[in-house]
Amino acid sequence: MTDQTSSGQSTDTINKVPIVIVLISGAFVTILNQTLLGTALPHIMADLQVDENTVQWLQSVFMLVNGIMIPVTAFLIGKFTTRGLFLTAMTLFTIGTLSAAIAPGFSVLLIGRILQAAGAGIMMPLMQTIMMLIFPIEKRGTIMGMFGLVIAFAPAIGPSLSGYIVEHAPWRTLFYMILPIAIIDIIVAYFILKNVTKRTNPKIDVLSIILSTFGFGGFLYGFSIAGSAGWGSVQVITSFIVGSITLTWFIVRQTKLKEPILEFSVFKYKMFTLTTALGMVTFMAMIGAAVVLPLYMQNMLGFSAFHSGLALLPGAVLQGIMNPITGRLFDKYGARWLSIIGLSLIVITTFMLAILTDQTTFTYIATVHAFRMLGIAMVMMPATTAGLNVLPMHLISHGTAVNNTFRQVSGAIGTALPITIMTTAAVPEEGINGIIHGVNVSFIVSGIFAIIGLLIAFYIKDRKEVKISSR
Repeated sequence: MTDQTSSGQSTDTINKVPIVIVLISGAFVTILNQTLLGTALPHIMADLQVDENTVQWLQSVFMLVNGIMIPVTAFLIGKFTTRGLFLTAMTLFTIGTLSAAIAPGFSVLLIGRILQAAGAGIMMPLMQTIMMLIFPIEKRGTIMGMFGLVIAFAPAIGPSLSGYIVEHAPWRTLFYMILPIAIIDIIVAYFILKNVTKRTNPKIDVLSIILSTFGFGGFLYGFSIAGSAGWGSVQVITSFIVGSITLTWFIVRQTKLKEPILEFSVFKYKMFTLTTALGMVTFMAMIGAAVVLPLYMQNMLGFSAFHSGLALLPGAVLQGIMNPITGRLFDKYGARWLSIIGLSLIVITTFMLAILTDQTTFTYIATVHAFRMLGIAMVMMPATTAGLNVLPMHLISHGTAVNNTFRQVSGAIGTALPITIMTTAAVPEEGINGIIHGVNVSFIVSGIFAIIGLLIAFYIKDRKEVKISSR
């Protein structure tokens, strides 16, 4: 019996390799942009004559628009063809990249980032959905491992790559180098990408889209400014109140609609709920270290931006190498023991980063972080795949949208919370080690979250157990 996509086309007739290359290339350049501008912001400030609060919007707006677009992708996947949606997402991203590269002023650069984020927001869940549909269940771990390589490796190399480029070339080079890859990807996709998702032609519920935008957008905006504005500021509190009310309204409305924009019934599947929680904890751990360690190395140890990015590179490379390997291990053994071993590694290495001093070496930081990223590679994509595997075909697109949305929220929390803890727990009157104390406390809190994740991992069932329980 041949495998079929939800559109009824046999997956045996689809040449999967070029499709995977096109998808991964597109995802790589779109996801790379999440962290690519970090070390370039001072150069953009000087060139376009804007202050720190203004330039920070280039980062915040990308995350915000990304987070707003992801929840509606399940609806878009049902409304449009695979090729049409992919080409639209990549075209939006490419136009945004070109606009940013030639931007005469900050406003055009910001519009470019918004267009980039809109394309990227569609790309992530669309790519996962296509992968889950064209590959049989016994091969999904391997292919999702390849996807994991992209979503982990791309943002991880962003800071060091950006740091190197802006030291040797204008900041616009960051956009010009991505532009040809995006254009080539669109051309190749036009000729080889197949329509594999099923068009259900759902009705547009405008109110749901508005509620989703204000709900997820409110939370993401609140978390994105909490680190700088303070958790008790009017902006942050207002954002959380608006986000809470509209998101609750959105969820209640989805349960009553015949054709919901986002199907929250995916949470009826226990494995999906557990693995989504696990993915959030793991992603928070990854993002938190990526934010705190460069600040610690630059502001407290005196390293350059490039060298602080370089310290994270071994971990990014190791995670990139390990993701396909852990994907294969998942196909063979399931997610349970991979997650338990991986989270044990994360717990140990997180507490090893909670004993930093002004004498801590570059080698120690790079080595411990590398082993931490190995643990993350063992958890993130195997857990995600295990959760999506239990969903029926018609809920896969909703599962990927929910999964990516919650990962985006956890990324926002993982960015804001460690910085807040670090600044609150710091003791400036005790000198540099008093300030470093704040960094250590932030890693202790991160370690507690990792322990919670480890406890959750013991409840994960492997594939054979899930099959038996779902019969």
